[in-house]
Amino acid sequence: MEFLLVASGLVLLILAGDFLVKGAVALSLQLGVPTLVVSVTIVGFGTSAPEMLIAVQSALEGAPGIALGNVVGSNTANVLLVLGLPALLFTLDTSKSDTSRVYLIMMAVSVIFVALAFMGPLHLWHAGILLGLLALMLWDNLKSALNHRNGNGADLAAIQGIRPNMPGWRITMYILAGMVGLPLGAQLMIDGALVIADRYQLGHEIIGLTLVAVGTSLPELATTAVAAMRRQADVALGNVIGSNMFNLLAIMGVTSLFGPLPVAEEFLQVDLWIMLLASVLIAPFVFTRMKITRLWGFGFLGLYIAYTAFLLGR
Repeated sequence: MEFLLVASGLVLLILAGDFLVKGAVALSLQLGVPTLVVSVTIVGFGTSAPEMLIAVQSALEGAPGIALGNVVGSNTANVLLVLGLPALLFTLDTSKSDTSRVYLIMMAVSVIFVALAFMGPLHLWHAGILLGLLALMLWDNLKSALNHRNGNGADLAAIQGIRPNMPGWRITMYILAGMVGLPLGAQLMIDGALVIADRYQLGHEIIGLTLVAVGTSLPELATTAVAAMRRQADVALGNVIGSNMFNLLAIMGVTSLFGPLPVAEEFLQVDLWIMLLASVLIAPFVFTRMKITRLWGFGFLGLYIAYTAFLLGR
């Protein structure tokens, strides 16, 4: 029964997240916002919406380990799983991708978050720093969007399955469906995850880092897989980078408002450093614009499987 709850919640989260992304991307592209800006902000935020609802709901229900584990685990999965699996099928050619600036911002955000975690438990002042950084990032992207209006969004529209010139009523329906479906799916998934944790005597942190993290990373995986198939490496990398930034700034910033959120010793000793290491692994593809080949995809997936096995065994 508990697995049915998790599956039902996951399906609802994926569908609602997809609706929200489609509506937001359609609106943004009609305003002429460039593809990379939309990938890093709108798509990154939209595909992180399941993590947001899961984290807040977990904190409200007294399971902060799931909230933190979901974000840290999702950021690790976004690199090793979300980039690794599509690379096994379609080589990602990053030679024309210019993601170095946003990647450096993501790394800075990741380091700041790790430093804040060591000054935990996460509380209101942590939330103030994270949400302040989020506001700065959004302002920077808004200025970039205003300076590069009328960007070509045809490729991103195709990746998201969006019709050109989508009518306003349909955009509104997509966004509303996403906003309604996400909290319902989050509630179902949290209820099921808590039962599984109790039945199999797994810590909330382990459930958050594995089952919940992989489940809520599926929207990023779907977007990245289609981007890889269509040879749009900038969308694939932009989606992962944007999602990771929103996970740390928006999700943990908002969730910390419901704190204090304790940071388990295992996170400080292992999991936060694994998250940082995973982020560092994509640096060569960002700065030297190496192709993410099938061999790299195999390596990324192998690392993720090994990390998951380690988590389940500890």
